[in-house]
Amino acid sequence: MKKASSVALCAVVVVAILLFEAPLMAKAVTCSPLELSSCISAITSSAPPSSTCCTKLREQRPCLCGYLKDPNLRQYVNSPGARKVASTCGVPFPSC
Repeated sequence: MKKASSVALCAVVVVAILLFEAPLMAKAVTCSPLELSSCISAITSSAPPSSTCCTKLREQRPCLCGYLKDPNLRQYVNSPGARKVASTCGVPFPSC
């Protein structure tokens, strides 16, 4: 009986650990500036960002420092319009 209780307890502990760590596993992000194409009109005009833009911006957040370091993208990502969109979407502008 003790052996069965120990096995059951171990199984419960393993399941609890797996459930606890599952939310910690980050979803892999593919860094692609084209994912932010839905934000172009909001960045280049006074139009508010769409919900799609904000969702994509949140998804691409881990990539923003890389975009800022890319000389071909820096001028767009660091523009006042891009900062406004990030602020409106609630995405903190990175300090890299």
